[in-house]
Amino acid sequence: MNYSIDQLHLLTLNVGFAKHHADWNWKEVRSPFARLYLVTEGEAKVIIGEQVISLTPNHLYFIPPYTNHSYRCDGLFCHYYLHIFENDNNFGGMMDDLIFPTEVNASVIDEQLLKRLCEINPFLRLPASNPNSYDNNQTLLNNIQMNLRRPFCDKTESRGIIYILISRFMKNSMPKSNVKDDRIQNVLRYIRHNITKPLKLSTLAEIAFMSKDNLIRIFKQEMNVTPNVFITQMKIEKAELMLVTSDLPIKNVAESLGYDDHTYFNRVFKKITRLTPQQYRSNISNPSNYKD
Repeated sequence: MNYSIDQLHLLTLNVGFAKHHADWNWKEVRSPFARLYLVTEGEAKVIIGEQVISLTPNHLYFIPPYTNHSYRCDGLFCHYYLHIFENDNNFGGMMDDLIFPTEVNASVIDEQLLKRLCEINPFLRLPASNPNSYDNNQTLLNNIQMNLRRPFCDKTESRGIIYILISRFMKNSMPKSNVKDDRIQNVLRYIRHNITKPLKLSTLAEIAFMSKDNLIRIFKQEMNVTPNVFITQMKIEKAELMLVTSDLPIKNVAESLGYDDHTYFNRVFKKITRLTPQQYRSNISNPSNYKD
């Protein structure tokens, strides 16, 4: 991976330690930020599609942004949590390019690092475990503002700790797109780093040195979707992040992503997320208690 450390801009939204007794049970949680957990005692489960991940002591766990998942806890479960997002105004961050492993062994100092991160950021502790209480526009905006107003020494120390923790997962990360064709890889890279600009099929075809018809055919072979569908998915993901981490009017969010017709943007957004942009901004997770 040919990256510069200057390209990595991670911002902490929440950090803290939680102790649960069969009360960490939420369905269909989906947020535009990443979650990192370190388990100290007990066990719980994260369900992602058909995959069931057991969260056990002495391990670090990573849930990528925009991942629909559920939690299950039947007994004692103690863990540190860290919610982060990549603060990159150009929308070309590493989390867009890489797949991180879900589970890695925790280093002996990782618990100490998370404990220290909690000590210097006590105001970023979650008020409750229910994602409805923190996955909302106002709470996230407040946390971002508090984060930015911290003393510079705390910002520096916090960033160093986060870099160390995320490096555990980067060691075994892989490119997000397992694409064999270098021409399609170049197109994907261009899309991710220019997602706020108008993206014409003719421009992408020029980058790939293909005709438009060939680009569509080979892109679909590699990605299982057409270039236009992929671009739309990427734009809506970025819209999700902007809606909950900024106070921009929805019309401005749409325009910043190349949608001149914000009514059309609203329709596309609802088709993909099942919520209008305003509904998403008000409550992005919509989790519910398990009843069993």
